Amino acid sequence: MSKFGHVQHDAVSNGGHRHTNGRHQNGLSVGARNGDAPNSYLNGGTSVASPFNMPRTEHVGYTYDILKEIANYLLARTDLRPKVGIICGSGLGSLADQLTDADSFDYETIPHFPVSTVAGHVGRLVFGYLSGVPVVCMQGRFHHYEGYPLAKCSMPVRVMHLIGCTHLIATNAAGGANPGYRVGDIMLMRDHINFMGFAGNNPLQGPNDERFGPRFFGMGKAYEPRLIQKAKEIARQIGIENELREGVYTCLGGPNFETVAEVNMLRMLGVDAIGMSTVHEIITARHCGMTCFAFSLITNMCTMSYDEDEEHCHDSIVGVGKNRETTLGEFVGRMVKHIHYEMKK
Repeated sequence: MSKFGHVQHDAVSNGGHRHTNGRHQNGLSVGARNGDAPNSYLNGGTSVASPFNMPRTEHVGYTYDILKEIANYLLARTDLRPKVGIICGSGLGSLADQLTDADSFDYETIPHFPVSTVAGHVGRLVFGYLSGVPVVCMQGRFHHYEGYPLAKCSMPVRVMHLIGCTHLIATNAAGGANPGYRVGDIMLMRDHINFMGFAGNNPLQGPNDERFGPRFFGMGKAYEPRLIQKAKEIARQIGIENELREGVYTCLGGPNFETVAEVNMLRMLGVDAIGMSTVHEIITARHCGMTCFAFSLITNMCTMSYDEDEEHCHDSIVGVGKNRETTLGEFVGRMVKHIHYEMKK
């Protein structure tokens, strides 16, 4: 335990903040968390009723100043200055448990942070060392199906950027749509298809703040090719090359799994794995200029025929992650070490 380990009990009071009934208060009228009145939208935590009870996109996101406040709050309570941020998906939260000299912050103690409501997502931001390299891990993420707008789901990525992270490693649990995949495979994300974006739902909707990134930017190399190649080398080194895949991911809204017709359509379009996260986080990271690497743990095979028995459940998904935690810990640890030494060159 580091010298900052005590902050879990008194960090909020020491910072001049307190929490009441799930709401963060700092002397201002602040935003509601999940479960508040549906006609209120968040502006970095400020509850704003919009005209005619309709959402206004300028009130959905977090302002630069609010995000800077979150970043400063965290930096004041840990000595670590990580360059690599990691998002742990369903069943993969044990990655954060492997950190040494850790400073942990429950989401509910961090100003303006939402909370994760999904089983298998602990709900904690953890600073520590992985393979000797300082990192920060999201042990649990936020999903659109929990009722959060995409800007809020991906808000922690901007916080990572503001604390100094230049690289993002995003992990997720996904269903295999490629019939050549097997449960337990690791799919390196070469690309994604943003179906939620096709419907006009994007984490960057609303006014653009140039301090984060430009209004318009390319996504042609959203996933760093050199890191993908390095991941393949590492897979050979640790003997999992036969379980490694490379493919295209897509994020759907959830929380239900896909119909047979939907899976077959997505497969025709070139999708290899289907999940309910990650895409909006990568978009936000690339907007900030962060270098991205991501992979999916294939925790179930999608139902592609009406003759199949559908047995998908969240518990089994978490269980697959548990079975692979040692291998994935070594895999991510070596990736982090590679990134660390590459940045030093």
